[in-house]
This record gives sequence, C-alpha cells and structure tokens, in this order.
Amino acid sequence: MLTLAKLDIHYGHVHALKGVSIEVRDGELVTLLGANGAGKSSTLMAISGIVRPSGGSLSYDGVDLSTASSRQIVGMGVIHCPEGRRVFGSLTVQENLRMGAVRRKDAVRDDLDYVFSLFPVLKDRMRQTAATLSGGEQQMLAIGRALMAKPQLLMLDEPSLGLAPIVVQSIFRVIRELHRKGVTILLVEQNVRQALAVADRGYVMASGTVVMSGTGAELRNNTDIERAYLSSAPGTGKP
Repeated sequence: MLTLAKLDIHYGHVHALKGVSIEVRDGELVTLLGANGAGKSSTLMAISGIVRPSGGSLSYDGVDLSTASSRQIVGMGVIHCPEGRRVFGSLTVQENLRMGAVRRKDAVRDDLDYVFSLFPVLKDRMRQTAATLSGGEQQMLAIGRALMAKPQLLMLDEPSLGLAPIVVQSIFRVIRELHRKGVTILLVEQNVRQALAVADRGYVMASGTVVMSGTGAELRNNTDIERAYLSSAPGTGKP
C-alpha cells in the first residue's frame, strides 16, 4: 500500500530524513518510534505532501506521491491527523466533524454516528465550540474529524501526547477498534508500550534514519528498546 524507499528530506541545510525506507501494507497498524527530532513527524508530512522529499521515492498504491498535492493525496484516502490536535476552536464539535467530510459527495450521517459511537462524549458536546473542550476531548475530535474523511490510510501523530492516563486508554481503545475494522494505520507515538501493544510492526528512528524494525512483539522484547525507551516511557511508573 505505502512504500518509502531511501527517502531524504532537507530543511534548508538540515538533513532531516536520511534514506528512510518503510512499508505499510493494507490493513496493518505500523508504528514509528523514536525520540523527539528523530524524523517521525517529517516522515508523515512527506507522505501527506506538506514537505517535499529531496531524494528517494514515495508511493501509495503504486502512485508516486512525491509531486502530488496535499489535496490530491487526501483524495486518495491518505488522511493525516497531526500532532497538537489543531481543531477549529470557533466551530462546534459537529461543524468540526463535518469539515472532515468537506470533500465527500456522499452522505455522511452514518459516519457521524460511527464517530459518536467511538467517542460518546463528542455527541454530548455536539453543539459546544471546540475551544471549550478539554485537551482529551479535542484529541478525540481531531481523530473523529480525520475519520469523517473515510481514510484508507490513517496517519496519527502523537495522539496520546499530554493526555491523562484514562484518556490515553480511551484513545488506544479506539485505535484498536479501527485496526480491527481493517483501517490501515501509521502511528507516531512516544508512549512506546501502548504503541507496541497494538502494532503489527514497527520502525525505530533516530537522527533521521531507521535504526531498527520488527514486529510489535519483537520490538517489545528487544532489550535495546527496553533500555532506550521503555525504562522511561510515559505511564510505566519507572524513573
């Protein structure tokens, strides 16, 4: 479905991605792990057309994405839910969700009901402006808005960042449900334990390169991952 081969990205003189190669197959949940600045978000932005690769290749279902516009990429069903929630604060919850479906020509009622089934609190807040929601509710709204675009590939960038543990559990419950339903997911997440618990496969990035890859189980049991990430992962109770 999605293939990156030896992808490079430069921001001016900064070489942000250095020969990154990853693959996401149809129906998989693949996670990108790594510390801040490792290149995870840059990878997602390249896929969604926000930044242009300076080298390598990038394709989705055999279509070259390296020169496609963000609008064209969204039209292919590649939907990016960025870090930081980025909801439309002055719009209501329902208006935000309908913004996610703005390019669709079909009826959206069933999808709106599905989002409300995943996040019942959003139905309760349907007429409330997004700016008045809690951080966790805004994250739910951001994911719900992405789902309203009917993603074939859903890219989630740090969906649990800064949220209370009980909200994190709710977010990952939804991620597991979407995966069970067959949605292909590329997940960037610093909560390594949670990410590897749901992932089919994962890639570990450092300094703009992929330094390790494997199944979720393989990475969970890797002592290097344990030392580098799990010993200080959020919510583990370890120092």
